[in-house]
Amino acid sequence: MDFWHGFAVITVVHLLAAASPGPDFAYVTRQSLVQGRRAGLLASAGIALGLSIHIVYSAAGLAAVIAHSAHWMTAIKLLGGAYLLYLGFMGLRSRRNGQAGSAPANVAPASPLRQVMGGFLCNALNPKAPIYFLALFTVVLSPSLPIPTLIIYGIWIMLLQGLWFSLVALVFAHRAIRERLFAARHWIDRVFGVAMVALGLRVLATARE
Repeated sequence: MDFWHGFAVITVVHLLAAASPGPDFAYVTRQSLVQGRRAGLLASAGIALGLSIHIVYSAAGLAAVIAHSAHWMTAIKLLGGAYLLYLGFMGLRSRRNGQAGSAPANVAPASPLRQVMGGFLCNALNPKAPIYFLALFTVVLSPSLPIPTLIIYGIWIMLLQGLWFSLVALVFAHRAIRERLFAARHWIDRVFGVAMVALGLRVLATARE
């Protein structure tokens, strides 16, 4: 497969994968609705950076080892499931602010580093990632590819991820959308919490298989 053929395949496959509902989408949506555009964009940057973990071990040929090792997959699922449960419980603890209407300016978001790290961990601890990247690297990439090509492909995958979730953040942080939904932000947090808890429990259940 030549460079541009692989580039096109990566672009289509990864955009479809990024657009599918999952923890990353839920996290960016929640941050954008509740804390605004800046928080959503920082979370998106963190998610894109989290991909670097999967890209590096996949390019090194470790994705196959992880995906076919029961002990490694169990450890990844336990870590990922625990983090999803943590996010879920934080969402379920949300309380009504008491102020309805438009989004107030005094909402204090987390620090930029914390916002980025939240997105980073959400992606890096995704237990489905090793299997996905194993499939992607088997079809398109391999350690036998020239190092510059691997680097370009890896950076492009991260850029696609960041651009897609930045678009998601901008849509859900749009003033008209956010003002309509901000009054129900505690319910948004709780729905997010239920989704993360359900995903976390599902991941932990599969860790026992």
